[in-house]
Amino acid sequence: MNLPNFLTLLRIFIVPLLVVVLLTPLSENWFGVPRHLLGVAIFLGAALTDYLDGKIARSRDQVTRLGQLLDPIADKLLISAALISLVENQLAPAWAVVIIIGREFAVTGLRSIAAADGVIISASKMGKFKMLTQVVTVALLIVASVAGKPPVANFGHPFPAIQFWTVPELRGAWHHLFGAGPLSSSDIEVLLYTAGRAMLWLVVVSSCWSMYSYFRSFYHSVLAMNAQRREAKPPTAATVSD
Repeated sequence: MNLPNFLTLLRIFIVPLLVVVLLTPLSENWFGVPRHLLGVAIFLGAALTDYLDGKIARSRDQVTRLGQLLDPIADKLLISAALISLVENQLAPAWAVVIIIGREFAVTGLRSIAAADGVIISASKMGKFKMLTQVVTVALLIVASVAGKPPVANFGHPFPAIQFWTVPELRGAWHHLFGAGPLSSSDIEVLLYTAGRAMLWLVVVSSCWSMYSYFRSFYHSVLAMNAQRREAKPPTAATVSD
């Protein structure tokens, strides 16, 4: 056990606390803090440990097999728990969350199969970008849920990444933002929620693209490994009859 692995385990143990804060009135009843503020603080703190454990492990040369195993599991638990909590609070569409979580299972299974064959698939740049967009998206959606529900009435429509003009609340907040009146707290909620829902589309697209990159990398690795095996195989001696 070292500091990077401790941070990874801490991130795993934070997950149940995050779910309780987002889905129950614990934050208001015990601490007098709105759940959306405490929830986003816990989530961002847990996401920060993901950055710190890898950086510390590399700088101190403390990369271990335990850390390599637990780190992706902790990341997936954190993101999955946060997204499912958002679905429960009607802050994110279930179809998008299913795609994101399904991608995580698919890539994890692929990496397990590859590792069994001696093929190591490292994290791609698109995978790291996907993780960053997930953190930003979840944070925006949590902090926008002051009342524990969406700040707009038409949840479930293609809003907000496509039909911005169909949302009266968004049009009003947009006008206020550019000087047509005072910007109220409800306007800020609508703008943050809009940004979060738009970012969610980016998360879905980046998740699918990074999954494709992982499968393509695995396919080329298997082809290269099979080619090496064929080259290393000794030639079979031909039997010549008299």
